[in-house]
Formats: sequence, C-alpha cells, structure tokens
Amino acid sequence: MSDAKSVIEQTFHEAGLEWESPADGTYVVKLPGTRKLSTTVSLIVGKHSLSVNAFVVRRPDENHEAVHRWLLERNTRLYGVAYAMDRLGDIYLVGRLPLAAVTPDEIDRILGTVLENADGSFNTLLEMGFASAIRKEYAWRTSRGESTRNLEAFARLTSKADD
Repeated sequence: MSDAKSVIEQTFHEAGLEWESPADGTYVVKLPGTRKLSTTVSLIVGKHSLSVNAFVVRRPDENHEAVHRWLLERNTRLYGVAYAMDRLGDIYLVGRLPLAAVTPDEIDRILGTVLENADGSFNTLLEMGFASAIRKEYAWRTSRGESTRNLEAFARLTSKADD
C-alpha cells in the first residue's frame, strides 16, 4: 500500500499536477481541461486495489436513452475505467486497479484515459443531454446583449435560434 501511495505522489509531482491528500491513501487531483475547465479525480488506495472516480456531467435533462446508449458504446473502448451513473443519474468515470498494477506509467495512462473521456466527451454529452437548455441560455444572453463566447462550441445548436 505504501508503495502505491509513493508511486501516485511521485507521478503527480513529476506531471506538475495540482493535488491534495485529504486522508491517508486518498488523493484528489485536478486535471486541466480544454472543454471543461478541469476534471477532478479521486484515487483511493485500498488494501488490495486502487479505485479511481471522476465526475463527468450531471444527470442529462433530456434524451436519456441516447445519452445512455452513447456511454455504453464508449465503454467498450475505454481502458481501465468505465462510464457509470450514481443514484441521481449523474455521470462518472470509475475504475479499479490491483495495487500490483500501480506504476507511474499506469497512473499516467489511467489519468489520460479519464481526461480524454471526461473532457473530450463533455461537449458531446452537453449537446445530447442539454440541447434545450443551451438554446434557452443562448436566446436569453442574446436578448440581453450578453456574451455568448462560451457557447460557441454549440453553434450547431444555437444557429437555429438565430434564424
């Protein structure tokens, strides 16, 4: 267990990541994003395994079946983690590794997978599960002359609002 903790801490330091350890064997690391500002990942070193958990997006407002299907189809291609939902329907990436597999390369690979699939899928999940809210927000902002800069990624959805 102490070897795994040392490997995790060393990997975080070498990668220059922002992290903290709120309890012995528990780590919270912030991964910088491009679509999301950041993705917060929790790693917990247990007696036999390392658990990994990262929030992706809250429960979709609409189009649940398509969102869930997309997540399940993506799960077949993920390494070390899978999309999951909590009792509220919020979407996470979760995984578990045996402690023997905790190496710097493996931690880097898992964090990369989490970042790619939390940050990389963020806009797609928003488009699928929150299209109506995005359109309403765009219309509200434009009616008041407010900036829509952070909605530019959703121009495909909001261009219809301009017509």
